[in-house]
Amino acid sequence: MNSQAELSRELALRIGLAARALPDTDAKRLLSVLTDCIGLPITEEKIVGIDLNTLKTAKAGEFIDVDEPLLTHALSVLKSGLNIPKQQAYIDGDMPGSVRIACASNDGINVDGHFGSCSQFMIYQVSADEARLVDIRDTDIPDGLDVEDKNVFRAELIKDCQVLYIASVGGPAAAKIVKLGIHPMKLPGIESIAEIIDQLQTVIAGTPPPWLAKVMGIEANDRFRFEREATG
Repeated sequence: MNSQAELSRELALRIGLAARALPDTDAKRLLSVLTDCIGLPITEEKIVGIDLNTLKTAKAGEFIDVDEPLLTHALSVLKSGLNIPKQQAYIDGDMPGSVRIACASNDGINVDGHFGSCSQFMIYQVSADEARLVDIRDTDIPDGLDVEDKNVFRAELIKDCQVLYIASVGGPAAAKIVKLGIHPMKLPGIESIAEIIDQLQTVIAGTPPPWLAKVMGIEANDRFRFEREATG
């Protein structure tokens, strides 16, 4: 009985996260589509059996106009469960030559969020040979807090970060991010945070571009050397 209750909570969380990955979709809408797909009760075993075409055509094609990469990602969230790493303690100076990054995410494992609507920022400290999840910052505005500009509120949540990875961001919001000294990196599509960190570590270990060398605290003379090496 207890394990069934835990499974139900886990499925409910995954359905909510999958719904957030789809445009104009809440958990209620996705639940109605899943019910049409597999009937009630909705179980782990039934969800595993859903394929992309079934999800796309269920309920008279409720999601027929949704881009397939978004549907594929939502289906992956439904099936895979949550493999979010545990947070680790970090004290300034622990990781020399490291950079702090924020990843706009809805599911905690991918950069799949628009800056203005993602549910959380996953905060990592990254060096050439180590990466730590140091914080998870919810983007919900606390009850009773009067916020004039939601984008400024979100940018200030990550003002201690040097780089922000996002799936999408508007021009005015990007300007507010840059004003706080954060370098926004808009990705061409959904990417896993693990892959992004792996790519960043390769760059840090090799020849970081001047902007990255600067935020890492590398001296100006060394930044000039990096720039000459990068341009040949």
